Amino acid sequence: MTRLTGRALRLTVYIGEDDIWHHRPLYTEIVHRAHAAGLAGASVFRGIEGFGASSRIHTSRLLSLSEDLPVAVVVVDTEERVRAFLPQLDELVTEGLVTLDDCEVIRYVGRTIDPDDTDKTDAKGKKSL
Repeated sequence: MTRLTGRALRLTVYIGEDDIWHHRPLYTEIVHRAHAAGLAGASVFRGIEGFGASSRIHTSRLLSLSEDLPVAVVVVDTEERVRAFLPQLDELVTEGLVTLDDCEVIRYVGRTIDPDDTDKTDAKGKKSL
């Protein structure tokens, strides 16, 4: 598990939900590449409304024709690891917005599984009663 505390860099990639990379969602490709690169973690957030450089508003409202909702992929890790990952984004993100922000990690703790409790968890890793 990656240890992460103190100063870090937050990478945010703003793209469209319908953006594709080789027949799969672009946000999925970014997350899988971040994982393969050993980054501390990545999360994808789906927006309900927004617009970008094209000035076209995308919304989830019922009467809207737009289904290409905004998506943000957020990665937090050390500056060195995030900057080493940027060349992959150059290849993947042909339209959208990529930002970097300094941040401070206060707590970064993953789930731990007790080897004796493995039979008491379901397929999703949740404890059964």
